[in-house]
Amino acid sequence: MTGSTNRIDFVNFICTCSMDACFAAFDKDCDGKLNLEEFWALCRALFRNSKGETYEIDSDTLEKIFNVFDKNQDRSIDRDEFITCWNLWIKTIVKPVSAALIIDVQNDFITGSLNITNCPAKHHGEDVIQPINNLLETVEFETVVYSYDWHPNDHVSFIDNISLRKLHQSSPISAENAKVYDTVVFDREPPMVQKLWPRHCVQNTWGSDLHKDLKVVENSTKIYKGTNPDVDSYSLFWDNQKLTDTKLDSMLKSRNITDLYLCGLAYDVCVASTAKDAIASGYRTILLDDCCRGVDLLDIEKTKNFIRENHGLVVDSSQVKDMVEGNDRRPELGLKLALELQHKRQ
Repeated sequence: MTGSTNRIDFVNFICTCSMDACFAAFDKDCDGKLNLEEFWALCRALFRNSKGETYEIDSDTLEKIFNVFDKNQDRSIDRDEFITCWNLWIKTIVKPVSAALIIDVQNDFITGSLNITNCPAKHHGEDVIQPINNLLETVEFETVVYSYDWHPNDHVSFIDNISLRKLHQSSPISAENAKVYDTVVFDREPPMVQKLWPRHCVQNTWGSDLHKDLKVVENSTKIYKGTNPDVDSYSLFWDNQKLTDTKLDSMLKSRNITDLYLCGLAYDVCVASTAKDAIASGYRTILLDDCCRGVDLLDIEKTKNFIRENHGLVVDSSQVKDMVEGNDRRPELGLKLALELQHKRQ
């Protein structure tokens, strides 16, 4: 191998060279192991954008990743330890397997009964359609998933159904005084906190259909949520009480998905809940800021901060193609993957 290891093209390297060649390239002192400085050089070569520019990696992040692969904690990564690093970490970073989750781009949230334009953020739901379409036309995802809020007529979240169920004595608001967007507590074991919404996305109605201008790709997967009349469901993974999963996780794992790109409506409700469950389920999670619109500006910022604090990313959809193709490799996602490998080992 010729040239500086700082200029290694990892995509071509993995396609054309062996693990042993990579190890040797960074083992500068030829002692059969990588010390922290040599591993730092590897990370500088690995974490780069499509222009070849290096993403700086702070010392705390470097130490955390290094310690994951330094299994015997001798402050070095020997060849046997590097096997795990190569097969489960470097290869995944360079060749991620990505899915797009298109969340609830339905008529009722755009121009119907729960039009988010009427919510405090004053966002327009239709603004997500063109950037999502552009994304689907230019990026080849392994899997594309469309979710639907899919409620029965007697759903617990509808304010006009509040009299159908008894409120718990701890509820801050009575049934008689409840208004749209209020939060009440229903009497069950344990008591269930519920935000009240206008009737929306009733099964097999115009309001529950995807917007007519949204691109729907062939061989995509549909997820229907909120089908239990007694439990609300924001996340694509679970209902709000964590009683029933949607089987999304098992489907993604069967397809070896590593990275999830999230977009749709509403930013701070169903997108946020899905993102939190995605992170908890071990996926490298990327939120597409220009492809989301929401209800409340403060809650949208809280959503972004949560993603960043948990080793996810908030990016513009124009950045996705290079990331999916492994040409833009972010240290935040590298740390997330390393921590998940450590968690599985424990």
